[in-house]
Amino acid sequence: MLDEQENNEELRQSMQIIIEAGDARKSIMQALDLIGDGDYEASRKNLSTAKQKLVTAHALQTQRIQKEAAGDQVSYSVLFTHAQDTLMSVNSEYNLTKHLIEIFQRKESKKN
Repeated sequence: MLDEQENNEELRQSMQIIIEAGDARKSIMQALDLIGDGDYEASRKNLSTAKQKLVTAHALQTQRIQKEAAGDQVSYSVLFTHAQDTLMSVNSEYNLTKHLIEIFQRKESKKN
C-alpha cells in the first residue's frame, strides 16, 4: 500500500501530464488557425511549442510506467488513465496538424 505522500506524488504527476497535454492542445489549435491564414511559419512555431509540452508529458508518463516495470508499487488511478488518454489524443492531433501544414503548403505552392 502506498503512503499518502507517494499517492499524492502520483496524483500530482497525473495532473501535470494533463496540464502539459492541455497546453500542447492549445498550441495545436492556434497552429490550425494559422494554417487557415496561410501562415505556415507561425503554425510550425506553435507546433514546436506543442511538441515541447508533449515531450514533458510523455517523460512524466514514462517515469510512472518505469516505476511499475521496476516492481515498485503504484496504485491504479482513473486520473492517470485519463492523463494517458489525453496525452495520446493530443499527440494524434499534433501529428495530424503537422501533416496538414505540409499538405496545405504543398497545395499552395502548386497554385503559384
